[in-house]
Amino acid sequence: MRALFAGLVGLIVASPELALAQANTQTNTQANAQANTKSQAKRPASGDEVRYFTSIDGLMDGNADVILKENYRGRTVTSAVLDVCYPAARGSDRKDRFVADLAVAGDTLTGTATSQVDKLPVTVNLTRKPTGDTVEFRGRIKVGQTTTNVVSPDNSDLSAQEFRETQGSDESIVEAPRDFTEVSPEAVGVKVTLDHAADFLKSLKGQPVEVSLGSLTVPCEALRRGQMTVSLGIAPERAAAFVAQARSLPGVTRAGWTSGMADMERSVRFPASGWRSGDKLDRDKVSAAIADVLARTLSARLSSARWNDKGRLSLVLKRASDTFPALGLTDTIEINALVAADRPTGSDHLMRWVGSPSITTVDETAASSALRRWMGGNATVKDLDKKAAIERPSFQMFPMWLMRVDMGGQEKVVLEPAAALSILDITELSIPASDLEPYDHTMDGDAIVPTVPIETVRKWLARFRAGGGAALS
Repeated sequence: MRALFAGLVGLIVASPELALAQANTQTNTQANAQANTKSQAKRPASGDEVRYFTSIDGLMDGNADVILKENYRGRTVTSAVLDVCYPAARGSDRKDRFVADLAVAGDTLTGTATSQVDKLPVTVNLTRKPTGDTVEFRGRIKVGQTTTNVVSPDNSDLSAQEFRETQGSDESIVEAPRDFTEVSPEAVGVKVTLDHAADFLKSLKGQPVEVSLGSLTVPCEALRRGQMTVSLGIAPERAAAFVAQARSLPGVTRAGWTSGMADMERSVRFPASGWRSGDKLDRDKVSAAIADVLARTLSARLSSARWNDKGRLSLVLKRASDTFPALGLTDTIEINALVAADRPTGSDHLMRWVGSPSITTVDETAASSALRRWMGGNATVKDLDKKAAIERPSFQMFPMWLMRVDMGGQEKVVLEPAAALSILDITELSIPASDLEPYDHTMDGDAIVPTVPIETVRKWLARFRAGGGAALS
């Protein structure tokens, strides 16, 4: 925190010592009066007040989400509640939380609690020291066998009204949208209490729905509210029935549509007549029409068109790359599309959304040659390379863990698969930086889903250390 200091310049004509003393006395008196006025503006002389701190530096390596609620009577803190949400393990996305009622004895705050998820014992021992308009906290917090030393100066508090204004609203689910201008037809959100979340998720097994992996990480807000929001992808024509069924399940407090693939900037609304077969979308006709337009627009030929069970159309088109014509490279263009009714029920119009194209330039000849070498090797049946026919190649995004390791003073980049695979040679590839993309869950529909957890990666790093290498990241 930065403080702004002001200086007083006095003009002394006679009796320098006396005038200087008077000036200092006047300055100190004014400064103290200003400080007291400012402090009194924050603290009522009588009555009760509640104030909040929303950060205390240093807790859980600086990764904690903290709310300290202090109850005042006049200018005296009479009790406090410390609410701390933190990573359950170092580097983990999984959260745990404790809420400790703190007793106040002078400047000391003490209390005990049990963590919400892992049921670990918690002990809190803090001292608070007002320093002008801020408060300094020092002490220790012990969770299980882990002790955190707290040294946190310059903490500013908030009034109850200011605290409420900092709390975000949880209105992402629209239960009965009039149309799909604000939410997406394939994106469903279900809010369920934490004690029923496991049963709800288990009930989804075997159903044609896609659960967003990111929504399974319970954030601090969900731990505090006691309920989490599960985000799902589902074929638009099944969404309304799924939402109705979800609302009847134990622990579900809200279900409806949320934001997803579709947005208005890339969508077109048109009459449904001629594009339905009975009451269902004529997917063959729709995909052929979209592919034809894209092929002519992009000067490419259609390689494949596939609908998944969530109602998304994935198109792959190819064309000769003009990057360096002599090399005979190929542009592979991947585009996702979504076609659905423009409102949840009873609509005679459709909306068509087409995503941004993803273009990869590859040497298909080299890829086919590498495949034939593998087919002719000892790991396959005899004459597979001669008897099998290679169709048009398609390329798949595969997740890899990238580690930088210090080997004898030299940095080495190590790639390990982040999902199960049968072709072990992929771990020997040298992948240039231009081909690497940080993984996020928006890629789930286009990439192999990662299955190797971070805990396994840590074991790999430990193996490198045992072998004389020092892991950097």
